Order: sequence, then C-alpha cells, then structure tokens
Amino acid sequence: MRLIQRLLLQSTVVTVVFGIAVLGAVEWRVRHRLELHETTSAISAPAESRADAEARSDEVLLTAIRQDMTVATGAALLLALLLARLLSRQVTRPMEELRDMARDLAGGDLTARPPRSIKGGEVGELAESLRQVGEQMETRLWEMQSEEALLVALTESLNEGVVAVDARKRVVRINETGRQLLNLRQPLPFPASELPQEPQLQEALQLVLSGAPPIFREIRLAERTVTLTVRALSGGGAVLAMYDLTQVRRLETVRSDFVANVSHELRTPLTIIGGFVETLQDDDVPPELRRQFLGMTEANVQRMQRIVDDLLDLSRIESGGWRPAPTELDVADIAADVIAPLAHRARDKGVQLVTDIAPDARRVMCDPTAAGQILSNLAENALRHTTIGSVTLYTQREDEGVWMGVRDTGSGIPPEHLPRIFERFYRADPGRSREAGGTGLGLSIVRHLAEAHNGRTKAESTVGAGSTIAVWLPTPTQIS
Repeated sequence: MRLIQRLLLQSTVVTVVFGIAVLGAVEWRVRHRLELHETTSAISAPAESRADAEARSDEVLLTAIRQDMTVATGAALLLALLLARLLSRQVTRPMEELRDMARDLAGGDLTARPPRSIKGGEVGELAESLRQVGEQMETRLWEMQSEEALLVALTESLNEGVVAVDARKRVVRINETGRQLLNLRQPLPFPASELPQEPQLQEALQLVLSGAPPIFREIRLAERTVTLTVRALSGGGAVLAMYDLTQVRRLETVRSDFVANVSHELRTPLTIIGGFVETLQDDDVPPELRRQFLGMTEANVQRMQRIVDDLLDLSRIESGGWRPAPTELDVADIAADVIAPLAHRARDKGVQLVTDIAPDARRVMCDPTAAGQILSNLAENALRHTTIGSVTLYTQREDEGVWMGVRDTGSGIPPEHLPRIFERFYRADPGRSREAGGTGLGLSIVRHLAEAHNGRTKAESTVGAGSTIAVWLPTPTQIS
C-alpha cells in the first residue's frame, strides 16, 4: 500500500473511532440523565409549581449533558491519540530504521543493511534502494582497496623511487625505494619542503608544479647518482621517478679503466719487444748485448702470456665455463706446494715464508686447482710487496667456515684503495706493481674463485705495517 493511502486510511480510522466514541458516550449519558430526571421530577415537592420545577430540572439536565459531552470528548480524544500513536509507529519505525542505516553508511559501516521486514510501498522501495546503495558502495570500496593494494605492490616492487606530490605540495605517496634514495622516514602525508634540498630536484619540482613540461635530469643525492623524471599530474601536483645509477656509473668507470689498463699493460711489453727486435735486426749488435736483449724480450713475452692466461681464466670463471669440484683438502699440503717455488725468491729478498695453520681449520672444502691458485696468487702478491719481515700463510675457523689467506709485513695499502683492490688491473701503486712483475689480475681471480665456492674475500691493511688478504670458504652443506 502506498504511503499516502496508508496515512489517509489511518486518519479515517482514527476519525471514525473518535466520532463513534463521542456519539456513543453522549447517547448513553443523555439517556441516563433523562431517566434520572424523570425520577427526580416525580418526587419533587408538591409546594413548588410544575413550571418552576421543570425549568430548574431542564437547566440541571443541560449542565449535566454539557459535562458529559466534555468528558466523553476528552476520553475519545485520548483514545484517538493512543490509536494514532500505535498506527503511526507502523510508518515511523521503518523510517527510523532506515535513518539509522543511512547514518551507519555515512559513518563508514558499509555492511549496514535495512531489515528485510520493511517491504511494500514507498518505504519498502526506499529500503530496497538503500540496500542496493550499500551493496554497491561495499563492492566499490572493495574494488578500490584491491586497486590500492595492487598499486602499492607495483610501486613497492619497482627498482625506481616513486614520489607523488599533490596540488597542496604535500607528499602523499612514496615507495620504499624512494625513501631509501631520499633518506626519508616521515609518515605520510608530509610537506614537500621536507624533501632533500638538492637544488636541481627542488627546481624541477617547482617548475612542473608551475605548469612546465616533464623534466629529465641526472642529479647527485648524497653519494648516489640518480636519474630524475618529474611529470605533472592531471588533477594537480606532480610525480617524481628516480633511478639509482650509482652502480651503473661505477661499472662504466671500471670498464673504462679496464680498457685503458689492459691496453697499457699490453702496450708496454709490446713496445719493449718492438724496440728490442728493431735493435736486434742490426748485425753490429755485440753477442752479449744481443743475448741480454733476447732475455728481456723473452721476459716481456712471458709477461704478456701471463696477462692473456689470467684474462682467459677470468673469462672462463665469469661465463660459467668453469665450475668448482670441491673436495676435502689439507691446507698444509697446499701451502707447502705454494711455498716451494717461492722459497728461492724469498731467500734472495730476506723474507721468511711461514705457515700458521689452525688445528680446527686444517681442512677445507675447495676445488684443488682453485685452492692452489688462491694461495699462490695471494702469496706471490704478498712477497712482491714485502721487502723485509715475513709472509704467513694462515687459516682460521669462523662462522661455519674457514678463512684461508696470507699476512705480510710489507708496505701496506692506503685505506682509500682497499675497496677496489679486487678489481681487474687496479693497482694502489701502478708503477711499483709493474716493476715487480704483477699482472694486476691476481686478486680479481681470487675474488671470483671465492664467489664460485659461495665464499667471500676480505682485505685489511695498515700502511707501513703490512696487509692481510683472505678468502672465507663455507662448510660443505653451504656449497652449491
């Protein structure tokens, strides 16, 4: 039934009930008064005239009837009000329930729904509409939350730092990579003024917020080299995308240094060989000088051969063409094999070759060829830079593995060079290293051999007091 029809029906019912109650009450009271009036008239004093008695009696009757009508009207009105209240609850109760449900929706409780008991008419249609609104809002909220979770997952998985700034110049979104690049830990949102005050970054952001086209720059953030892209957002604000180029630039520097170094390493012996060959073509060269030149030519050829061999070893290890075959080895036996060919040169320099093998680190799991090459390269490198004192081949157990390395009492390595000594052709003292006959590839080979065994390297040094360079080899269960 429609709401207007229900209200009209209820009003009609209340009016009819009210009229019937009033009329019924008045009729009953009038009859009762008339009967009482007739009885009173029959027993009136005979001394009074009949006309006066009837006049007084009629006046009393009218007064009584008025009082009865007033009482009946009041009682009927009270009954009508109670009935109207009961009938109105049928309309107001559903409306109150719908009101409470709408408040819950507005307050964020999207699970609120109107009772199923509300049906029919405008109120029932309103309840059904609110039910559909609630279901649609809940569905859309779930979709928005799913999209938000997907967006967060996507931005957090990026190697790029992403920062979103709204039209009020507040940072409203930033992923973890962006926080690391910008060194920020403030909770969102926070003012864009708290971004690093790097001039190029702030300038690019202000230009884009002012309506400039997208800006692409390479900037420095602390010790990092970063590519910066700033684009305007359609609703106002801007988004910053940053990519860390530090490692790329470092690798470019290493590659450039490698090309320059390998060219120099090969050019030097080639120049010497070319000069000697040109000299030896002269028939007037004395035999003794000819033998000397030939000896120096042979030494430079052997140097070039060592460089080529080391480069081939590095290439084979890096490309995966060589895989270690770890077996249990006695480090003392390997150290003895390494020391033997170096003993004569060490004796000539007055340097002692010593072994210090810890009892609990006597055996290691390593490829035999790799173990010999590691200790040989480290020992030759140490002896090359030690002019007095000793070179010690040692082992030490630590962290479910064994450190195997060499300590010397040589000239030491300045601190600024330590992080790069395992790079190809990197030399802390280039002139001295070449004079000593090193190829500049030994420590790089050591590092790659250690990594092939899931190990690692370390280098410690004090200028003027010596150096310690070692390889950590894991236990058998840790070797893939």
